[in-house]
Amino acid sequence: MRVISGYLKGRELLGYNVETTRPTMSRVKESMFASIQNYIGNSIVLDLFCGTGSLGIEALSMGASRCYFVDNNKDILRYLNKNINNLDINSKSTVVSKDYRDSLLYFKNNNIKFNIVLVDAPYKMEVMEEVIELVTKYDLLLDNGILVLEYSFDKLKDKYSNLELIRSKKYGDKYVNIYLKIIIN
Repeated sequence: MRVISGYLKGRELLGYNVETTRPTMSRVKESMFASIQNYIGNSIVLDLFCGTGSLGIEALSMGASRCYFVDNNKDILRYLNKNINNLDINSKSTVVSKDYRDSLLYFKNNNIKFNIVLVDAPYKMEVMEEVIELVTKYDLLLDNGILVLEYSFDKLKDKYSNLELIRSKKYGDKYVNIYLKIIIN
C-alpha cells in the first residue's frame, strides 16, 4: 500500500498485510480524499481506529498540520510508528494508544478539537452511531468540521444533532458518509 497523493505520494506504508488490519482500498481512499480535499489544508485531523495510519498519513501528505492517530492494538501501533518514522512526519503526529471511547473522552478533557475526524472501525464492528454520538456530545469537531465514516453494516441517518450528511457513496459492500458540522445560531 502506498500514499496516493500529496508530497508523500508513492511512499510505501508498512503493515497493510497484517492479519488484523483491513486497509481502505486505494480507489475508495482516492475518492474519499478527492471529496474532502478542500477541508484538509492546515487542518487538525483525528484518525480513529487508525490501524497502520493510512488515512491520517494521507491527510498529512495533502497538507494537514497535525494528525492524532488512535488505536489500541499494540502490534499494529508498532507498524504505525514505523510508518511515521519512515515518512519523517513525527513532528505532525501524535499517537494515542487507547480504545475509541477513552480516546474521545481524553480529547474532550484536554480541549482538543478537530477539523476532520476519519473513522474506519474494524470489520463488523458496528460503532458508528456511538462514535457520532460521542463526537457530538463531547463537541470534538470545530465549526464547519467534517466527520468521515467508512463502514459496512451500520444504518446511518442523514442528520445527527448539528451534523448534516453532505455526501454518501457506496463502494461494493462499503459506504463512505461525510457529515458537516453546521453552525447553529
